[in-house]
Amino acid sequence: MNAAAVLTVRPLTREAFSPFGTVIEPDPSTMRLINGGNTERYHALAEAEAAGDDARVIVNIFRGSPRAFPYTVTMMERHPFGSQSFSPIDDRPWLVVVAEDEGGRPGVPWVFLASGRQGVNYRRNVWHHPLMTVGETSDFLVVDRSGEGNNLEEFFYDQPFIIEKLETSA
Repeated sequence: MNAAAVLTVRPLTREAFSPFGTVIEPDPSTMRLINGGNTERYHALAEAEAAGDDARVIVNIFRGSPRAFPYTVTMMERHPFGSQSFSPIDDRPWLVVVAEDEGGRPGVPWVFLASGRQGVNYRRNVWHHPLMTVGETSDFLVVDRSGEGNNLEEFFYDQPFIIEKLETSA
């Protein structure tokens, strides 16, 4: 039997890995402020391969600044042409705020406390609040749709909702 060849461990860089795929990490050249300036979006860091029409599945990193409590929920959003998933990278708790559709507008929001090891995938057309981190700035791997058409619909409530003081310790 031949001796095993020794493999060299190399630093993972975009250039070195490019023949094999895409390194997913924040890239300042792709950063956009979204959610009223509360979240840095590192846009389209990778694309999932998808056959079909012009729609693409993209992978992003969102860096969310923590919200202050009590917090006023004044709006919700949804994406009519594709789902959107959020997977925390930093193992910090965060809030998931969703609402049922009531005749083309969101109903009363439901608020869930997610651990830093829980992600969500919002189905297409599900009303949800933009990213809501708590405690510290946190990064999320976000997979959503890119392509033709406006995939964002926002709704602003006539009367806001309040999330009172948040206790995240067990």
